[in-house]
Amino acid sequence: MPGCDALVLTVAPRPAAVVSLVVVLLAAALLTVGWGLAVRKRYQAHRWVQTTAACLNAALVLVWMIRSFVDNVWPHLPARLGQTPYAAATAHAAAGAIGVAFGSFVVLRANELVPARLAFRDYKPYMRGSYALYLVATLTGVVLYVVAYGFSFR
Repeated sequence: MPGCDALVLTVAPRPAAVVSLVVVLLAAALLTVGWGLAVRKRYQAHRWVQTTAACLNAALVLVWMIRSFVDNVWPHLPARLGQTPYAAATAHAAAGAIGVAFGSFVVLRANELVPARLAFRDYKPYMRGSYALYLVATLTGVVLYVVAYGFSFR
């Protein structure tokens, strides 16, 4: 990919990129399992699964994704925003940042860890919105991975 040298540093992905992809897909699977638990009215299990998935995702974002974006993409914005890898990375970062913030709030609220004045009674729209944002961020992340590394997992 000409002009994308700052984003694609090697032909084969770094092991951390593969681990990141696997963890994101695992979190997405957990969130989907959690959704199924809620549909079956198994709310306690749903809360535990969703909380685990959200914490797993937040840890990945804090440990890997922010640093990767700041080191590899941010220095080249806005000049390279018209290039697919940089546009995909920026879209993923935007969707992911909103999704992590909103999802973290929903999880904190579900675990009664936010002030009562921030409470909401009907969780469904908030959980559905958070889940949709997470799926958008996951999809853009997978697209970014394929654009940057192809289909290689070496």
